[in-house]
Amino acid sequence: MTTDVAVLGVGMHPWGKWGRSFVEYGTVAARAALTDAGVDWRDVGSIVGADTVRGGYPGYVAGATFARALGRQGARVTSVYAACASGAQAVAAARAQILAGLAEVVLVVGADAAPKGFFRPAGGDRPDDPDWLRFRLLGATNPAYFGLYARRRMAVHGDTPEDFARVKVKNAALGALNPYARYRNRITAEEVAASAVVADPLRLLDICATSDGGAALVLSSIAFAQRQGVARPVRIRSVSTVSPRFPNTELDMPDIATDSAVAVEPAAEAFRASIARTAYEEAGLGPEDLSLAEVYDLSTAMELQWYEDLGLCADGEAAKLLREGATAPGGRIPVNTSGGLASFGEAVPAQAIAQLCELTWQLRGAAGERQVTGARAGITANQGLFGHGSAVVVVR
Repeated sequence: MTTDVAVLGVGMHPWGKWGRSFVEYGTVAARAALTDAGVDWRDVGSIVGADTVRGGYPGYVAGATFARALGRQGARVTSVYAACASGAQAVAAARAQILAGLAEVVLVVGADAAPKGFFRPAGGDRPDDPDWLRFRLLGATNPAYFGLYARRRMAVHGDTPEDFARVKVKNAALGALNPYARYRNRITAEEVAASAVVADPLRLLDICATSDGGAALVLSSIAFAQRQGVARPVRIRSVSTVSPRFPNTELDMPDIATDSAVAVEPAAEAFRASIARTAYEEAGLGPEDLSLAEVYDLSTAMELQWYEDLGLCADGEAAKLLREGATAPGGRIPVNTSGGLASFGEAVPAQAIAQLCELTWQLRGAAGERQVTGARAGITANQGLFGHGSAVVVVR
């Protein structure tokens, strides 16, 4: 039995700061995906919503919230929350329902109305919550972590602020070509260097914003897609949602300290590398088979880290790969052809779904000026707070 499911339709609401409900953004994206798929809402057997915890109580039950907004028709509903991995978890739930025969067509929706500034924990005292602890005890906001990542790369691998700026320049140029991106201006290295320092060595233009936005997918069984006349749909080949292994010996959100490696030998691979490996093994593909990748660039330095974790290059060679132009349009393995979070900002429940929208357009040959010639396989990658893995491999 095939474990593939078809991506019949994709849709997005533009990213920005619109000041409206996340439900509106998700509904716009969902209707666009249904139109793209040529599927009537009444034919959808299940809806999976990726939750937002900042949009009020309905955000915790996003599946039911979007079912209500689109019109009650009896579909199954599922709601998932895994921080930045919520979209991938939603896709995993939808895929499982399809392969189990519970539904032939599933709508996956994620949307957010993000706060201004950086994300922070909800109110109240939670001393067993490591995210709460790092804010309250350490004052370590997300940008502080991004700066630590960047400093680690500079110390261990010799990366430079100029390398980080190259990532921003590349992604901004691609975001300028994406009608759904929030920031559509090309940026120069000089502009990055002139922007304010936020968490040394990272500057304002090295760090992604918080945004409003939405994204949606219509997934189906392969048999349903073929009955719809789609002979060669884009297919989801694997979904990786693995967790870390003890001991965690690499500086990683949300832990500022690591588990002891005195009594336990450190794990052979880092958490993010295990996310990618699991996706490759399930898909029966390797990094050498990829046409492109969409990765989680919370900061410019973090994009470089993903190059290594995805196996696009050896450890310590990410900056070299970037300087050679391998991850730029026309390169061996273009990364973040959408413009990435650098151009979109974070709309947390939507971003892993938005990555799949971009890969679907690319594999269909419908990405316009951003198109990667001959794209046949791609991977998404990000991670969610508290150790939620997130990688999806798509093929055509």
